[in-house]
Amino acid sequence: MSGWNNNYGGNNGFGGGGGGSGFGGGMGGGNMPDTPITLPSGTDSISSLNFNPAQQDVLIASTWCNKVMAWRIGGQIGNVQSKPLAQITHKGPVLCTAVAPNGIVLSGGACGTAKMWTIGQQPKQIAAHDKPISCISFCTSRNLVATASWGKKLRLWDTRNNKPSYDVNLEGKAYSMDSRNSLIVVACSGRKIQIFDLRYLGQGRKPWQTKESSLKNQIRCVSIFPNVKGYAAGSICGRVAITNFDDRDSKNNFMFKCHRKKESDASNKAKVYAVNAIEFHPKGTFATAGSDGQFVFWDKDSRQRLQKFDLPNETPISACAFNKNGNFFAYAVSYDWSKVVERDFERICFFICYRCCKFRTMVPTLDLLQNIGSLSPTRIFQCDVQGKNNYRS
Repeated sequence: MSGWNNNYGGNNGFGGGGGGSGFGGGMGGGNMPDTPITLPSGTDSISSLNFNPAQQDVLIASTWCNKVMAWRIGGQIGNVQSKPLAQITHKGPVLCTAVAPNGIVLSGGACGTAKMWTIGQQPKQIAAHDKPISCISFCTSRNLVATASWGKKLRLWDTRNNKPSYDVNLEGKAYSMDSRNSLIVVACSGRKIQIFDLRYLGQGRKPWQTKESSLKNQIRCVSIFPNVKGYAAGSICGRVAITNFDDRDSKNNFMFKCHRKKESDASNKAKVYAVNAIEFHPKGTFATAGSDGQFVFWDKDSRQRLQKFDLPNETPISACAFNKNGNFFAYAVSYDWSKVVERDFERICFFICYRCCKFRTMVPTLDLLQNIGSLSPTRIFQCDVQGKNNYRS
């Protein structure tokens, strides 16, 4: 792992040279080498990453080799280190993790069970489905754990009981889920987005909203805005859709292209890659991570790309996460089977990297301009008459 950091951490544009925002190259954020975490031998692909909100220097990861692992990271820019804390094992690949505000780790997997785990103690099974649990989240407004599965089920659990408090049918397999306050957003197969409000879930147990996504291909990830006014969804076709809950704000809905690379020939065509993860920073900006080996920071309000970073050899990034304060960003480099057997799976090195985030890197563009008294930024989206946006690289 140290070889990766020395070769690529400080000299390949992961700092200032990897920028490309409306502020010009000077917005890159300086030379900030990314620090890798050494994983145990035999570790398979990383399926999810989460920081512990109660201990913001603790990072949680789940893997396809049945494990959930925790590390403590700390330090300052240029001197960041990690220390393994503990790990637990499921009976099958672990597909999802979440962390409650009090620091309890939640995990679900292909075995159809979910566990809760206080680091340093034995885990406890808290939920079960007939099919693999693909999504898990903690609902702070009701102190319930939400699990969603490939069996087209959403279940809410009081961890003191063995039976679900609510059992709701979904319109498709659950591929991604997020929750904030009283809202749960589930991205299902068939491009369906189902939104549940826990304040009214007992009244017929029907979703507050069911929408067909504006994305034309399978949804890979979904994330709710920090202000809980809408959500972002990413698809396998290299697009992100920004959608507001309130129809009165529909004028602010848009979609843009990302995670694409031009072909080397003169055909003017582009390779399209999946958006594997979307994570919001506490300031309202967000990161996308893709199968092209890029993670990109965006500002949805000014519709501007803040920074773009490329990994060598287009190695897929399967997951990413910010900590609660937004001063740490972590991403997982893993094979995501986006190219099925075409990729030489055995030669890919799985690892997790993290970096310190500077304030100027992640502050929304308009807020930063107000602070420095600058003019309006140059947008890097082109809008068409249908309200969609085409990303201009």
